[in-house]
Amino acid sequence: MAEGRGDLPPPPLPLQLLASPPASKRPCLRPAPRGPGPGPGPGFASSRTRCPESLLDCAAKAVAEKWAFERVEERFERIPEPVQRRIVYWSFPRNEREICMYSSFQCRAAGEDAPATGSSAASSAGSGSTTAPGGGTSSTAGNTGNGAAGDGLPFRRGIRLLESGCVDNVLQVGFHLSGTVTEPATQSEPETTHRVAISFDRCKITSVTCGCGNRDIFYCAHVVALSLYRIRKPEQVKLRLPISETLFQMNRDQLQKLVQYLITAHHTEVLPTAQKLADEILSSNSEINQVHGAPDPTAGASIDDDNCWHLDEEQVREQVKQFLSQGGYYGSGKQLNSMFAKVREMLRMRDSNGARMLTLITEQFMADPRLSLWRQQGTGMTDKCRQLWDELGALWVCIVLNPHCKSEEKTAWLKQLKKWGDMDICPLEDGNYGSELPNITNALPQSNLAQDSLARPRRTVFTRAMEACDLHWQDSHLQRIISSDFYMSPAYQREGESLLFNPQGLPLWLDHVPTACARVDALRSHGYPREALRLAVAIINTLRLQQQRQLDIYKHQKKELLQRGMTSTTNLEGWVGHPLDPIGCLFATLTETCRVEDDNSMDTGDSGEPKPPVYQHVPVWGCQDSGESYLALALEVALMGMGQQRLMPEGLYAQDKVCRNEEQIVSKLQELELDELLVQTLRKQAVLLLEGGPFSGLGEVIHRESVPMHTFAKYLFTALLPHDTDLAYKIGLRAMRLPVLESTAPSGDVGHPHHGISIVPSRYPRWFTLGHLESQQCELASTMLTAAKGDMLRLRTVLEAIQKNIHSSSLIFKLAQDAFKIATPADNPPDITLLNVALELGLQVMRMTLSTLNWRRREMVRWLVTCATEVGLRALVSILQSWYTLFTPTEATSIVAATVMSHNTVLRLSLDYPQREELASCARTLALQCAMKDPQNCALSALTLCEKDHIAFETAYQIVIDAASTGMSYSQLFTIARYMEHRGYPLRAFKLASLATAHLNLAYNQDTHPAINDVLWACALSHSLGKNELAALIPLVVKSVHCATVLSDILRRCTMTAPGLAGIPGRRNSGKLMSTDKAPLRQLLDATISAYINTTHSRLTHISPRHYGEFIEFLSKARETFLLAQDGHIQFAQFIDNLKQIYKGKKKLMMLVRERFG
Repeated sequence: MAEGRGDLPPPPLPLQLLASPPASKRPCLRPAPRGPGPGPGPGFASSRTRCPESLLDCAAKAVAEKWAFERVEERFERIPEPVQRRIVYWSFPRNEREICMYSSFQCRAAGEDAPATGSSAASSAGSGSTTAPGGGTSSTAGNTGNGAAGDGLPFRRGIRLLESGCVDNVLQVGFHLSGTVTEPATQSEPETTHRVAISFDRCKITSVTCGCGNRDIFYCAHVVALSLYRIRKPEQVKLRLPISETLFQMNRDQLQKLVQYLITAHHTEVLPTAQKLADEILSSNSEINQVHGAPDPTAGASIDDDNCWHLDEEQVREQVKQFLSQGGYYGSGKQLNSMFAKVREMLRMRDSNGARMLTLITEQFMADPRLSLWRQQGTGMTDKCRQLWDELGALWVCIVLNPHCKSEEKTAWLKQLKKWGDMDICPLEDGNYGSELPNITNALPQSNLAQDSLARPRRTVFTRAMEACDLHWQDSHLQRIISSDFYMSPAYQREGESLLFNPQGLPLWLDHVPTACARVDALRSHGYPREALRLAVAIINTLRLQQQRQLDIYKHQKKELLQRGMTSTTNLEGWVGHPLDPIGCLFATLTETCRVEDDNSMDTGDSGEPKPPVYQHVPVWGCQDSGESYLALALEVALMGMGQQRLMPEGLYAQDKVCRNEEQIVSKLQELELDELLVQTLRKQAVLLLEGGPFSGLGEVIHRESVPMHTFAKYLFTALLPHDTDLAYKIGLRAMRLPVLESTAPSGDVGHPHHGISIVPSRYPRWFTLGHLESQQCELASTMLTAAKGDMLRLRTVLEAIQKNIHSSSLIFKLAQDAFKIATPADNPPDITLLNVALELGLQVMRMTLSTLNWRRREMVRWLVTCATEVGLRALVSILQSWYTLFTPTEATSIVAATVMSHNTVLRLSLDYPQREELASCARTLALQCAMKDPQNCALSALTLCEKDHIAFETAYQIVIDAASTGMSYSQLFTIARYMEHRGYPLRAFKLASLATAHLNLAYNQDTHPAINDVLWACALSHSLGKNELAALIPLVVKSVHCATVLSDILRRCTMTAPGLAGIPGRRNSGKLMSTDKAPLRQLLDATISAYINTTHSRLTHISPRHYGEFIEFLSKARETFLLAQDGHIQFAQFIDNLKQIYKGKKKLMMLVRERFG
């Protein structure tokens, strides 16, 4: 770096720009010390007067900051001791902000970003900062209580130690400061004292040592305490010249006495070293005698030493490595972002450690073992990791665009960047390893994608930084732009100069917009905010002129484009989501100068929830138009960038980045408090975007694959609504479109290949963020619906836009729910206009999902009935009458009609009798229609709904009977039969039970079948009705049931009580038990015995010894059934004999049979 060198090379920027040091190092008026000592004279500390510094101090300060002390000694044969003292005195760092920078995360203080607007002392004079007697700028802002955020950071802890009087024995010997810092005792730790030593040179701390053994990238609290003691209380620090000067004044005896006393005081540590050095000095051929003079650690750095702040490189590597190994967990991403912010802070202070620290970070990023793993597996890195890599690439662009770096430094950086970029594992700019996609989709070798990717050069995250190495700052037009607020076009323009200025004579900068913005970011990042502002204004003037010219061109082509119904886009590279973030850069540069600081506290990080910024208008310097302000320009450029029509980029990450960047810019815009000037800017730009052609995403006709404007339009709508309602709705309605979901007709030529290949099958393979975009479209629609509440005309317009442009049923349902919620506030009467819109959206959802599977369908149906109930009777009647276009038969009967007929609905609507009858009639008609269409699922619901109307009930019953023989299962028929019995129709129940039994088939081994209970119930029903009904059912049972245990259970139940106990009117009941020897039980008995015989043979075919006991019990039950017949005991004996004969090979089993049955 150029800093710290004696003979500075001519800088590339104007001398007045780069020769001026950063704000923290500018000379300022402060109390001038008197006399040869380090501190002020008697009584000075209490004086509040400010007087000019002495010429000696002015000269000593300049020398102390720029020259190594060795160069001073070489330049002058003899330096008076007072001069040496002043140089040594002023060589210590003078600004607490620099100490804060190396002892905490991002340090931010009021006015720090404005080094070009005045000295740091002047800018802080009226804002709570005080000028330390030693010449340093100190701030009382760090003096927060123990409860303040960030108290655990070394800087805050160091301040507390200093203010608690824990710093003692402070001594400055030349360029070496030492002292002791005592940590007070705590409940768990005793009091400890640490020795601290600090070396410094040219207002930079070059090395630190502390007895606490701190292992961190930050200075420890003890180093901070000692440093701040020297800055705030320099008059209390004992100051001595470098020790070599003191030794030079001693004679031989004094020197010997000094050495012997030193050895005596520290003989255990020093004696071996002292003896070794003595031996070498006494040896004439030793190396030590070949060198003239001797080293002095207190004499400052040599001419050849790098002049930079102490940075523990090993700790930087270790911490970055540790954070990366955590993979984004435990807040590691936040820590790495803080390290990036620290790099930017160093750049802003023009500290050479910025590039050095970024190099260390990048080395660890490239050594991350996950890179090779991701490459081998073909998987993408996480979003958080990709964002860190993006920031890394952007920081390198800033580094190489440093306006005061040397050419050899830029060459070295370019070499290093190429080395990293050539590595196979280096991440690509477009996200993950996107250029290798054709290898994954080699099933389509003829695709354009494969050819295009092979032809495309490989672009890594470092490519843009390497390209930026070719940029320079020598252009004379650029120099004039950034060096003057009053640079205007000359009265007589030479040829070609007309391209450099707009019609008003203001300078333009005709460069690739992201590249131009990268220059702005570099100027701002390296501590040139005034110059960055000038270039930003020139870029905005250029964008304005381009916008106006594009608008003029479009007006001539408008008719043709509207007839074609499509447009080509000239913006192949979008500014939102761009790796260099041009719009975010311009916005931040312009708003920074307008920010109102509410306090002057140094924010040392970890401060919890940040306060929203407050902005004020700052007139544009040198602008003739008094109405121009940087805040209005910031708003204007953000609107221009967000409204740019641009193609959706390829790849998941690039598309996700567009969405994320949009949201970031909108959140920044929402922080602006819109006043009259900003509203005027907003309105003007909104009109231009609406009238725009190919450059505007809100133009009348856009390209099918241009990025949707929903997020942007929602902001515009909300911001414009209180000021220009018509314009707000024009914007919102225009932005509702999503052309990529419309027809797939070929679109205008955009000079961009259409890639239709994706690993993930989808109708729209390139649009990975389509779900998010559709949700944003829904958010925009919901915002407009809410705003239009009570205005039927606007609601109708918004509704038409929704129905035309939103194609997702779930999103329309969400809109309907939102509208319903807004229309029915808890403490106010409902808004009928918005309720009708909610209902209409709900009806559309019903039609869209009627023939498709949707897991939320039942919820949607229930919600629609609720919404229709809120609207009123006519809405309910309407959905009942048109049910077939909205619901399935099952939904219509079980949910819709049932809810409509419920008591709650009648109470909610306060219906009178004619209204209830009308609703009930519609519900019964619906039920019968559904039963006809789907009797299997709707018959029972239809019967239930028609109970109170005899004709309708009979009709429903007849539908069931007609469907019973064709499409209905036995379980459905049994259910309806039980319902009939419950309702007091036993004969109808018997008929249905008979039909159900006829459909049934129970095998011999299905003794746990769920229909068994239904069969037993059917038999009990027929038995209770009388002998005739039982006689009719038993043949059906015998035919359908082959399970012996079930048949024996039925037989047993029928013989226990007399038939006909139900007492059907008009029938006579004999009251006698039925005999198993006569019909109809004789047939059932024979079937049961036969079933036992068949089941026995079936079980004996594959029986195992562990089932023998169970089989004997089965035979015991069979014997009980056999004995019900007159000759049952003979039949059973023959049956057992047959078993013994047939299965005589199963000796053990037959032995058990003989034991039990003889």
